[in-house]
Amino acid sequence: MPEEINEEFSDIYTLIDEEGNEVDFELLEKAEFEGKIYYAMAPVEENEGEDSEYVILRLDSEESEDDVNLVTIEDDDEFDRVADFFDDLLFGEVDYDET
Repeated sequence: MPEEINEEFSDIYTLIDEEGNEVDFELLEKAEFEGKIYYAMAPVEENEGEDSEYVILRLDSEESEDDVNLVTIEDDDEFDRVADFFDDLLFGEVDYDET
């Protein structure tokens, strides 16, 4: 059973994208799933006209409390399982077809 890591926080992380640009992300949730720790994060500044989305990154190693190494999830099956977990955790099951 997945173990949620409950913490009250509003952490902002500065991530570096593939082109070397720094982008600020707000931590939405941090949770342990299948023995690994994952971070669900949303961009602080959303581009106008784009849908609100979040990214999921896996904790690779933790060198210190202030330096966290997050990596993208390369395995499609792992990503799908973790994405389903965070969708349920963050948004619950919502059936928009029910009247």
